[in-house]
Amino acid sequence: MKRRDLLKVSLALPAAGAASWAQAHHGWSSFDQDRPIYLEGRVVKSMWRNPHAELELEVSPTLKLPADLAQRALPAQSAPVDGKALLAKAVVPTRKDKRWEIELAPLTRMQAWNVAEIKAGAQVALLGFTFTGEKGEAILRVEYLFADGKVYGLRSSPA
Repeated sequence: MKRRDLLKVSLALPAAGAASWAQAHHGWSSFDQDRPIYLEGRVVKSMWRNPHAELELEVSPTLKLPADLAQRALPAQSAPVDGKALLAKAVVPTRKDKRWEIELAPLTRMQAWNVAEIKAGAQVALLGFTFTGEKGEAILRVEYLFADGKVYGLRSSPA
């Protein structure tokens, strides 16, 4: 392969990768951080990779807030997060999607919290944010992960 052709290929590959990453990645400004959403269910797919770990979650059509949600203990994070206020304001989504795409934290942050890779079949609960007005795809960006009897704050590193 000629050097010119090699250069074309090497420039095209990162651009294609960036395009697929941009399509799948959403910044914080897309999410309604004034309306925390609670989900729980069974993991049907797990993608443990960067830019952040992702899950596909199957939720029950009869999803309800747990009675003790507002009283749950939350871990301290290095970023200022009023977790108690988020728990108190939590709601279940009004949309009735059976499956949700779940955006967790980058792998380095998941490792800082000592979160073991979540596998398909696992039961998890989540508190996070979806798009304003619950419009668009059924995507939840996770603030708190409840898994295996533990709680993880995913906005930042452990305090």
